[in-house]
Formats: sequence, structure tokens, C-alpha cells
Amino acid sequence: MDSSLIFTIGNALRTWLEGLCRAHGVPTLVVDILAWGTGAVLVVVLGLLVALFVIWLERKVAGYIQTRLGPTRVGPVGIFQTAMDALKILQKEDIIPRGADYWLHLAGPVLYFTALVLGFAVIPWDVKATLAATVDLNVGLIYVIGVTSVGVLGVVMSGWGSNNKWSLLGAMRAAAQIISYDVPLLLALICVVMVAGTLSLTRIVELQGSAGILGWYVFKPYLWLPFIIFVICGTAEVNRTPFDIPEAESELVAGFHTEYSGMKFALFFLTEFDHMWFVGLLGATLFLGGWYSPLGAADPIPGFVWLMIKSFIFVLVLQWFRWTLPRLRVDQLMGLAWKFLIPAGFVALAIVCVAVLFI
Repeated sequence: MDSSLIFTIGNALRTWLEGLCRAHGVPTLVVDILAWGTGAVLVVVLGLLVALFVIWLERKVAGYIQTRLGPTRVGPVGIFQTAMDALKILQKEDIIPRGADYWLHLAGPVLYFTALVLGFAVIPWDVKATLAATVDLNVGLIYVIGVTSVGVLGVVMSGWGSNNKWSLLGAMRAAAQIISYDVPLLLALICVVMVAGTLSLTRIVELQGSAGILGWYVFKPYLWLPFIIFVICGTAEVNRTPFDIPEAESELVAGFHTEYSGMKFALFFLTEFDHMWFVGLLGATLFLGGWYSPLGAADPIPGFVWLMIKSFIFVLVLQWFRWTLPRLRVDQLMGLAWKFLIPAGFVALAIVCVAVLFI
């Protein structure tokens, strides 16, 4: 079975648009914009469905860890409870605080969500299948780092525009945290790039699949330290416990989204859970062989399914962290980044340099 058939509709739509453009003299740029727009809509819809599932899964995992049931009422094992909660929150009044900067307050959650959606553009979902169906950026990893880093601007805009001291403190914490943990994260990613010799995410996956499951980078001893750094920094990047000080309900009410309600709060909530999934997709792409099956090339399961399974393993690990570990203090969080992870990142880089030269 050719697993790339999952994306047949997208390819067919692009081919039809190209033929229409040639017939009517429409610039090819318009075709590219429409193709990417269609892909973006599909990713947003998929992200919404995944977020609903991940929220339900989070509540079930929390219930299991705390020896309780979690959602049970709406649908089988409570599977539709999150959808009902989503409908409820969308009906809530959109409240803007007195003295708030209207445009910053509005643009913050939109920018936060948009930056994440743009990151999905170059994720290789399957063989020759990205959001744009056939486009693979040769600097895909740099693109991911660049667009996802813009999300912190949305957080700062929300904290400043809310005219609330708790929101502002949360936003400043988020900015400091993301800037700090971006450094060791980049060092870990550089290690992968040095081993692969490319910045293309598709090519990185292909290099891992060429030797079977033992070719996955997570099984290479000299990439174990970068993998651990990636998991820790990925947890911090999505503001998950024990790195959730930008929200810190016991200190800051709700942090940078204290003054949000209705659809704008829903955007923050959706982005947080989809961000977990995105970190899982990126981790699966860089370290777990992407769409490749651990069972070998003859496996009939589509590569897209394997990528989803691997990404949800990351999601479960992040949820396990949340319900197991206590929140760090601000000084502990910053100290972990600058005193331990960054030196560990340089050590990992040195190890990989030696491995690349002599192995």
C-alpha cells in the first residue's frame, strides 16, 4: 500500500488548479497561495481534532495517575466531554478589560496560534508529503525554529495589552523562559544536523529509515544526550509542568491569559495542546524515524499513522511529567537552563563532532 495516497486529494487539487491557471493565464503564484491555504485549513482542522483528543487524553491520564476515572458521562468513556466543553467556552462573552490595549489584546492569541500553524508547514507527514503536498524546504529546520519563536511575541503582546500586572509578569516569565531554553534546544538540533548533514526534515527522516529501526537517531549513543536535552527543552517551550511558571495558577492566577475569555482564551488553550503535539511530531521526525515503521518496509500501515503514534508517545510523556513533577521556582528554572542544559549542550556538540569525524 502506498501510504502517500493519504494526500491524493491535496495533490489532485493542486494539479487541477495548475491546469486552470494555464488555461486562463493566472499567475502560478496564485496556485501556490491557494495550495498552501488549502493545506493550512486542513492542518487547522486536524489540529482542532487532535487538540480535543489530547485534552480528553490528558484528563484520563490525570485520572489514572490520581486513582480516579476522569470524564465518563458524555459519550463512551467520556470521549465527547471535551467537545461539549469547547462548545460551552465558545458561547462565553468576550470580555476586554478597561484600560487594555484593544489591538494588542486581540492580536496576541491570534499571533500565538498562527506561529504554531506555520510550523506545521514543513513537517514531513509521509513520503513526499508536507503541508504543501510536494514542497520540501532544504532549510526546513531553520524555518521551524524561526516561525515557532515568533509565538513568544504573541504572549508578550497579550501580557502587555491586558493591562494586568499578573498577565505582564506571566508574559515576562514566558519570554525569559523561551529565550533561555531556545539556546540548549538549538545546540541539540545542531547535533542532529551534523549527523544528518542536512537541514531538510524530509531528508533527516529518509536517512534514519535507510537502515531500519536501529538507524533511528534515538538509538545512536552519541545522540542520547541531545535527545534528553530536546525532551527537557521541548517541555519548557510548551510551558508544561514543571516549567509552567508563565501561568503558575498558584502565583499569577492564569498568567498571560488571565484577562481572556471566550474564543480568544480558546485559542490559547488550543495552541497549548497542539504545541505539545507539534513537539511530538518534531521529536518523532528528528529522533524516531518519522513516518518509517519499526516493523520494516513491508509493513502495510501508512507512514502517516506511524508518525502519529510516535508523536502521541511524546505527548503521553509530557502529560506524565505534568502529573508527576512539582513546578520549579523561577530561579531553579533559569538555573537549570544556564548552569546545566547549555553546558550539556556544548558537551553533546563536542561528542557528536568526534563521532562524525571518527565513526
